[in-house]
Amino acid sequence: MKSELEINKDIIDIMVVIEEKYPELLKYISEMPVKIDEEVDEATKIINLSEYYESLETLLNNYTPNHKSTPSTTEDISTF
Repeated sequence: MKSELEINKDIIDIMVVIEEKYPELLKYISEMPVKIDEEVDEATKIINLSEYYESLETLLNNYTPNHKSTPSTTEDISTF
């Protein structure tokens, strides 16, 4: 299982791809807020963050086959 730090990095990485290549998806991300309560145990935080990452990944994977990306000046991070 990934650590909280690793999952947060994954979330940041996929957000960068969305912001740079598919900014039109940002409006949907604001409708999918992640709520992490600092008082919950580490395992619950990891589950919540993993679910949020998976929802971002699903959004991106469902959108990209049918749409062209916005031109970017940065190097392609990866394919999700």
